[in-house]
Amino acid sequence: MILTITRRVGRSLVVVLLVAAAAVLLLSLAPGSAAEVILGENATPEAVAAMEAKMGLDVPVWSQYFNWLGDAFRGDFGTSPLTGQSVSEAIVERLPVTLQLAAMGLIIALVVAVLMAVASASRPGSKLDRGINVVSAVCLSVPAFIAGPVLIYYFAIKFQLFPVTGWSRMSEGLGANLQSALLPAIAIALTEIAAFHRLLRTDLIGTLREDYVAAARAKGMPGWYVMFRHALRPSSFSLITVAGISLGRLIGGTVIVETLFGLPGLGQLISSSITSRDVIMVQGIVVFIAIVYVGINTLVDLSYGLIDPRVRKVVGA
Repeated sequence: MILTITRRVGRSLVVVLLVAAAAVLLLSLAPGSAAEVILGENATPEAVAAMEAKMGLDVPVWSQYFNWLGDAFRGDFGTSPLTGQSVSEAIVERLPVTLQLAAMGLIIALVVAVLMAVASASRPGSKLDRGINVVSAVCLSVPAFIAGPVLIYYFAIKFQLFPVTGWSRMSEGLGANLQSALLPAIAIALTEIAAFHRLLRTDLIGTLREDYVAAARAKGMPGWYVMFRHALRPSSFSLITVAGISLGRLIGGTVIVETLFGLPGLGQLISSSITSRDVIMVQGIVVFIAIVYVGINTLVDLSYGLIDPRVRKVVGA
């Protein structure tokens, strides 16, 4: 088990290093520079060159990468040359918004998907099952950048049930906070609902054919009791694993939704930082999201092997 953990941590570290290198390389290929953004369009080439030297942008890309990497290993992700704010402070300031959004999206997806899967698996092949499968397919085909504007138009503009944009912190009241977070959470939950429903439905149908389930039914137990007591829990093993991975993906995938709804999270920050060529801020946020995603993936894989010894060889492969 120690060898498995060592391998997983080693692979995770390599992934994070490659993500950081890719972020630096891609930003270096974009036209313009952060120095030009700071000094403005009328800046002379000499002034731009001096500013780039001050910011450490006058050295090769690989040198910029290793200089930043050395500071990052000491816990210093750098300071934005545009805002003067450290990357770590910016992450801590905006992380709660992104975490809440991702957590709410995951909870909504799990609750809706479980109800849909239970209803489908109870009567596979029925009109109800086919109807739910259609709804699942629709959810899967509606990405967040389409779902967001649709939700804003109907529920924020037309019916005025939710704010169009903006964020209310929990300190301003739980009701106002949930009201500002619900629509964006639903927007990112739709595709997860479809994935969770399909996975759990398949596992439930297989479990309901097991002998111990048939024995429980033969004892005269109600159908709902058999479903929730004997079938749902063993069928949720794969769902829990996928849900853990989805949480990491949701944390890193809120850029579009946060921009659409005007939420002050990491997604909105990285979007504005890319536009302004804030290389240090973009690099720090990308690496932080990579660490979170890879960390969650690693924990899920390791817990998978701990829960079911039969898959330990697969996890350690």
